[in-house]
Amino acid sequence: MKAKDIMTTEVITVLEDETIENVTELLIKNKISGVPVINEDNEVVGIVTETDLIFKDKDVHIPSYVPLLGGFILLESVKKFEKQLKKVAAYKVKDVMSTPVIKVYEEDEVRKVVNMMLDRRINRVPVIDKEGKLKGIIARSDILKHL
Repeated sequence: MKAKDIMTTEVITVLEDETIENVTELLIKNKISGVPVINEDNEVVGIVTETDLIFKDKDVHIPSYVPLLGGFILLESVKKFEKQLKKVAAYKVKDVMSTPVIKVYEEDEVRKVVNMMLDRRINRVPVIDKEGKLKGIIARSDILKHL
């Protein structure tokens, strides 16, 4: 069985410039936990989930440091701190979406999709065609329906 045989073809998507408020309402209204983020060419550029949106309420951990000779030496990554700060202050989907996106092709075997989802601990995976355009999505529930 192929990915195209079990995927949901009517995919709810959002654009990168969509506001977080609108995406939150979309997830609640449709009773879903995540959506692919697409660009104008219908290519998947990210995925935004409840976890990404909940992150906004997380406390930001300020990196530890050691004072030395009148300066500071950071003991942790500044990049990680900047990334967390950006997500907490986010207003647009592009600031909170997860990238890179794990995607599968329409012709991939379902067994491959299942293994990928379990190994990577993801709940949904966008399905694309050979040109990289979004064709569908497979959620864990889609797999369960076809067992």
